[in-house]
Amino acid sequence: MSTANSLEAAYENSTGDASAGHKPPLALIAGPTASGKSDCAVALAQELERRGQRAVVVNADSSQVYADLTVLSARPTPEEMGGIEHRLFGAWDGTETCSAAEWARAARETIAAIHAEHAVPVLVGGTGLYIRTLLDGIAPVPPIDAAVREAVRALPVAEAYAALQIEDPERAARLAPADTTRIARALEVVRSTGLPIAHWQAQTSGGIGGDVAVRAAILLPERQALYARCDLRFQRMIERGALSEVEALLARNLDPDWPVMRAIGVPELAAVLRGETSLAEAIARGSQATRNYAKRQFTWLRHQPPQDWTRLEFEYFDEKSLRDRLFQIMGLT
Repeated sequence: MSTANSLEAAYENSTGDASAGHKPPLALIAGPTASGKSDCAVALAQELERRGQRAVVVNADSSQVYADLTVLSARPTPEEMGGIEHRLFGAWDGTETCSAAEWARAARETIAAIHAEHAVPVLVGGTGLYIRTLLDGIAPVPPIDAAVREAVRALPVAEAYAALQIEDPERAARLAPADTTRIARALEVVRSTGLPIAHWQAQTSGGIGGDVAVRAAILLPERQALYARCDLRFQRMIERGALSEVEALLARNLDPDWPVMRAIGVPELAAVLRGETSLAEAIARGSQATRNYAKRQFTWLRHQPPQDWTRLEFEYFDEKSLRDRLFQIMGLT
């Protein structure tokens, strides 16, 4: 995965032929929820356009893809978009599931179209699986047998981990004993396909990482300040009409297992509308869920992306200082 010298000069010598060493640019701003990454993406795009280089913001957030989740996903308003074109925001209906593979396909096409327009795509989001699938590709794991999946998901995590240590010891050694999701996934793959998940991951294909010049910044704010912003964020969602948004979702009678119905805030506020809990309790639960999600994102983004991606750590949310450091990372000095 190559790195662009400067987003501003990205197309000066580029023919669009990656094999010739001229790779089109991709700016990437990742961070946990409430870290300010959307504002940073707009600021970067505006700075590029001020310098004569058109830019387009592309969504990499698994909640902001849904048209039904305007408020609860904190999707940027037209005013917050700051005159910059945004793509893949609200592009999926709530009746659809936007898997990592489906999003990556759409993102590949969107980024290619932006490159064809000689504009700079600014990818922004905190969904690590989306970003990794887009850049590295996806493993061609065959469909999992439904009976196998049901049996594995019914196991307590301790039993599943013990089984994985026997059936795929290499993967078990790389996972925490309490990592319920990844343990279940590894165990169902080896049981359903007869081969360890590493076998399939070695055949990963379809990623664009080798065909673009990436400039990446990962926002990692001080955790307590981040959690305070998570609380404030959820409270503001209530003020901006989150209850009405959930009421509209419930009126559609959607399957409660669909991703849009499991998004943070939807189950909590649905309980209020059904008279099962108070609004104050729902706010407390929604805020806690937001903090928990931010913590998971923070941990993933600190450790999983390539080490040459700049980790932009900061204690205070000083807008000017943050943008100045971002512009430097992106080669706009």
